[in-house]
Amino acid sequence: MVKGKSNVHSVYRHWQCLQQKKTNSFTRALNILLAFAILVQVKWQGKKYDVDVDTSMPGEVFKMQLFSLTGVEPDRQKILVKGGQLKDDTDMSKLGLKENQILMMMGTVGELPKAPVQPVKFMEDMTESEMAQALSIPAGLNNLGNTCYMNATLQCLKAVPDLRKALEQYQGGMGQSDPRANLVASMKKLFQQLNESGEGVPPLVFLQFLRQVFPKFADQDPQFGGYRQQDADECWNELMTTTDHVLRKGDSEPSVVEKYMSGSMVTTWKTEEAPEEAPTVHHERFRKLDCHIDKAINYLAHGIKKGLEQTIEKNSETLGRNAEYKAVSQIERLPAYLTVTFNRFFWKASESVEAKIVKSVKFPLDFDASEFCTSGLQEKMRPAKQYLRDKEDKEAHERKMAKRARSEASEQGKAGDESGKAEDAEITPADASSSSLKAAPFELDAELKADVGCNPSGLYELVGVVTHIGRTANSGHYMAWVRKEKGVDGPDPLTKGTAETQHWWYKFDDDNVSMVTDDEIIKLCGGGDWHTAYILLYRAKQIK
Repeated sequence: MVKGKSNVHSVYRHWQCLQQKKTNSFTRALNILLAFAILVQVKWQGKKYDVDVDTSMPGEVFKMQLFSLTGVEPDRQKILVKGGQLKDDTDMSKLGLKENQILMMMGTVGELPKAPVQPVKFMEDMTESEMAQALSIPAGLNNLGNTCYMNATLQCLKAVPDLRKALEQYQGGMGQSDPRANLVASMKKLFQQLNESGEGVPPLVFLQFLRQVFPKFADQDPQFGGYRQQDADECWNELMTTTDHVLRKGDSEPSVVEKYMSGSMVTTWKTEEAPEEAPTVHHERFRKLDCHIDKAINYLAHGIKKGLEQTIEKNSETLGRNAEYKAVSQIERLPAYLTVTFNRFFWKASESVEAKIVKSVKFPLDFDASEFCTSGLQEKMRPAKQYLRDKEDKEAHERKMAKRARSEASEQGKAGDESGKAEDAEITPADASSSSLKAAPFELDAELKADVGCNPSGLYELVGVVTHIGRTANSGHYMAWVRKEKGVDGPDPLTKGTAETQHWWYKFDDDNVSMVTDDEIIKLCGGGDWHTAYILLYRAKQIK
């Protein structure tokens, strides 16, 4: 048996030898100290340690005593006491400890820290660039005078890896005769600068080419001077059109924009005024879906459905006059990256401005677009969709079981055998019922498998948001919010209380970049004078 030293009793024995030389005040203080001291034995890995417990102090102090004796750090200690496991704030006086009572402790000694390969550099000694690199926070874009609409658009488009790859492979430089090619080349260069820099990047060259190709972005405000605020949705559309044109390798091979960011839909025109008239059918490409907003729209899906239906008046050859036609559109192909735009701005003639609809329209982090597809496409996507649903159910079940296991271990604790092997056991989320929660294998539809860049399941996850704050399209401020994948591009911030299922997001406020969680993204649905979602970028869920 190995016994640790009893600090309070040692002091007491030393005091007995020197009591004639001590003052009465010291005697009174030591008597008070001994009144709260209880000698207990702590058993750990086959050894016993005698420890004086000061019952007037919290459990954290007792853990520190054991740390000095065993080398087991307090946060790695599991001490079993009456009522469960000893916590840092446990009131030791309420445990009813008795002299020579035996307590069990589990826990392993942590690995000793190794000397750093490079000298430690404190944050206050770092430059802004070094701090950004240490925290793995990407660089932002400087605002060059009401250019936040452009900055937010670029940061969201940069979140599409297939687009970045296509730009990296583009061989054209910025000295071409076609200004559109120069714009795409400058976008390539700008993305490279953002990857290499830890500070805000001024997009001077890109902005010059953007205004050269699209002069409307160079409009100036005659009242206040300087450049006008512009519409992020217009900037997004123009960049997609230009990139699609420049990166297209030929009529037979579609560009990255057509492959990964464009879908196709069929629209059927029919009038009830002439039932015998055959419906008119049109097939067309689309790069975004519109979310219509009115008093009855509260959710994204409702707004998209409303946007896919319209009624117009046009000439009927059968009737020989104008008639009311109803057009219904259905999606024939879903892209890997789906863009959705909220129709938040409308022309307010009384004030001659593009006024904003601030109504709250909730949007999901996980989105099922299959309901907007043709019945034929829905049937093709069904196996992949079911596979992903089963996979998500299994993962949710495993998280639930792991959480339950941790909770039970924390509240109850289990006494190990005297050999101390219990502390090495792992708590696993295994459960007998989990074996039935397996994603069944499936055969992907041959056409979907051959269609590179499509979404074969109809299920999406949100990866980018462009928001606007303000009351008109020509005022206010735009920002981008881009999802960070767990464990990718640096470690995730450690925040107590953050759910395991949450993701972190980069908040790009021009060159000021910070991080938020899913909870902050959900608040961007509108309804007030806070940032309101304007453009959503969804990515097809991966089938592994």
